[in-house]
Amino acid sequence: MIEALFKKSVLVFGCGNILLGDDGFGPAVIRELSDHYQLPEDVLAMDMGTSIRDTLFDLTLSEKKPDKMIIVDAVDRPGRKPGEVFEIPVEEIPENKVSDFSLHQFPTVNMLAELKENYPIDIKIIVAQMDTIPESIKPGLSEAMEKAVKEACEKIAAELTGEKN
Repeated sequence: MIEALFKKSVLVFGCGNILLGDDGFGPAVIRELSDHYQLPEDVLAMDMGTSIRDTLFDLTLSEKKPDKMIIVDAVDRPGRKPGEVFEIPVEEIPENKVSDFSLHQFPTVNMLAELKENYPIDIKIIVAQMDTIPESIKPGLSEAMEKAVKEACEKIAAELTGEKN
């Protein structure tokens, strides 16, 4: 699958820790896409877990860049309802996140910004407002985030086909 990373024109990355409740939203979306959607041949959907930083670094150094990247993650934004699915620009990625290895940490945000500024890559970040993050290991999404998985998949499918959602 790593070779496909540098050959596909569209990359969909699900970020998050499946052991920390709603933080597992991104991987759950990738699982749903893989199991229930027919993705176009030029699309690669990957569960990145907490390791997107290394992949972005590899893409930054690679000669071949994708035309589009869709990143899926859970966020905690004031004023949003649990399970609310929305898009945020790269510049607005929040800095607070449970995992030290998350999409939201300093080097990762810089690499995304560099890819967006220096290459003709369409970068979409689709997020859902988390309900809760457990204090200790507890796999499984909240009810609100379970519903958000399907909504995010529909947004991604529409993005891939060029339809407005």
